[in-house]
Amino acid sequence: MAMSPLPWQYDRWRKLVELQDGGRLPHALLLSGPRGIGKQPLAEALIARTLCRAPGELACGECHSCRMLSAGYHPDLLSVTPTEKSRQIRVDAIRQVNGFVAQTAQQGGYRVIRIEPGEAMNVAASNALLKSLEEPGDRTLFVLVSDIPSRLLATIRSRCQHWSFAVPPLEVAEPWLSERLGSDDEARFWLSVAGGLPLLAEELAGADARQLRQDLRELFDALVRGGEPVGEAARLDAQSLDRILWYGISWLEDLIRLGLSGDSRRVRNADLLPLYRQAVKNARVRDWFRLLDYAREQRRLLAAGGNPNPQLVLEAWLVRWSALLRS
Repeated sequence: MAMSPLPWQYDRWRKLVELQDGGRLPHALLLSGPRGIGKQPLAEALIARTLCRAPGELACGECHSCRMLSAGYHPDLLSVTPTEKSRQIRVDAIRQVNGFVAQTAQQGGYRVIRIEPGEAMNVAASNALLKSLEEPGDRTLFVLVSDIPSRLLATIRSRCQHWSFAVPPLEVAEPWLSERLGSDDEARFWLSVAGGLPLLAEELAGADARQLRQDLRELFDALVRGGEPVGEAARLDAQSLDRILWYGISWLEDLIRLGLSGDSRRVRNADLLPLYRQAVKNARVRDWFRLLDYAREQRRLLAAGGNPNPQLVLEAWLVRWSALLRS
């Protein structure tokens, strides 16, 4: 089956097709938006159509080029992602890009370079990419996918046409997710938890993610009741630190909304309202803001490959939570 964009991307997709068919598609695109919004399916659809030998509205899915892509390898596509250990894209990977751009396309069409996430490039890698972005040669397409484009060097951003994607309308996202989850109520609940991001909502509804959320809910309840934070931290898988911090940030934002407005309709995690109300009684809003800043900074360091000790970060995080809940 040909790769295709998601329902809430159709208008943007038609514009991309129009630009491509008219020979006006730029040589470098930056696709940005929050994680879980569906940038990857759009990027994959565009790459497939660019490499296809007989494209229509989508890649044909049947030509030799499409079959190679479907099989997982195409000689004219280079995908660059961080090394698992460092979480960074280093300069050696970008040197491979520069060598790839200098070659002739083996299938006689386009050469496509996909870099994801773009903000994972360190400064040396970003600087090394500039020359290829400035002088890419004919029939070359760069597709940079980014969750946080502000972390890209300004010189990289300025050499790309930037397509930013917003949270889709609920009336489009909810039917899509309902079909995936088999339940309107489930779709509505998980879209709320995910802040309206459909692919993130689908991920959070998975069995493992549900269990982690349930474990964190029980931990939050234990802390509200005076539980010992270091002992509670030992019950969690520290390797899930990024997702734990994500949940913590989401719940802190809920607490702040509730504390400032008193309006329970504004919280994303409605099932946590009883715990929220107890927590709001125990600490001032400005203290929740401080904890929110701490969580965001720890998550940023984790994403930047700062290699923090997950167990220590988790314990320090829960000690701070506990101190507020008991104040």
